[in-house]
Amino acid sequence: MEGKQTEIRKITINSKEYPKRLKKLSGMPKELYVIGNLPEDNAPTAAVVGARMCSAYGKRQAHCYAKVLAEYGIQVISGMALGIDTQGHLGALEAKRPTYAVLGSGVDVCYPAANRKLYNQILETGGGIISEFPPGMPPKAGHFPARNRIISALADVVLIVEARERSGSLITAGFALDQGKAVYALPGQVDQTLSQGCNQLIFDGAGIAWCPEILLGEWGIFPEKKETAGEKKNLGLARDLELVYSCLDLRPENLDYFIQKTGFSAGKTSGLLMQLQVLGLASEVGRQHYVRCK
Repeated sequence: MEGKQTEIRKITINSKEYPKRLKKLSGMPKELYVIGNLPEDNAPTAAVVGARMCSAYGKRQAHCYAKVLAEYGIQVISGMALGIDTQGHLGALEAKRPTYAVLGSGVDVCYPAANRKLYNQILETGGGIISEFPPGMPPKAGHFPARNRIISALADVVLIVEARERSGSLITAGFALDQGKAVYALPGQVDQTLSQGCNQLIFDGAGIAWCPEILLGEWGIFPEKKETAGEKKNLGLARDLELVYSCLDLRPENLDYFIQKTGFSAGKTSGLLMQLQVLGLASEVGRQHYVRCK
């Protein structure tokens, strides 16, 4: 699609364009408002949702999982909220695939306003903005649980990346289970508030999303993994750089951890970590806390 679509279309439940996934379920809206496109009925679709106030780790994983899913032709849908939702959309866009946002406001009301650039990108790349609320309707607290039931209904699989013990993401998961959809959760550290909701879902029987390929298996897609868990790529780095790089992981570790693992001095370790950051292989996500980027 060339250029951004701005026309608002009203689609009733009796229209051929009304999503088939919604028609199969009770409690769905009798009409939808859409700018851009709706997800394809016959294409595999995943919802990537989670906490607004998420961690740097959660942001990276949401972006990564959505990108991998999109690269394999999975449509990515979310709610365009800050945090995990935003990263889900951005991951799909990085894979140069359309993505779809369901809003708790009218489709012509960009909420949150800070996501105006994302709102435009979704429309410019062939995706769509969807709502059951009429144009001009401002966001209201009661709209978001209703919005969540549409997100899960449009998906085959729902991935919860980070969620507190009581959160809107768990409401989405509840709708998904009632609708017969597969629910996966990203496991997290037991002492982290943002992991409590996901860990509880796993305890209750949700799938453990320990890598994107697990989700792809829902559609019979089984790509060969180029890198096993915990295995680092051989990038042809100098020996000392390679040693520090091999200690990096997707979970942040502090400077003392790398000093202990390598036996290098604090100054040398800091210098090597700086070189890895310049090469785009590491990132400092907190004061003297580092993660692997590739």
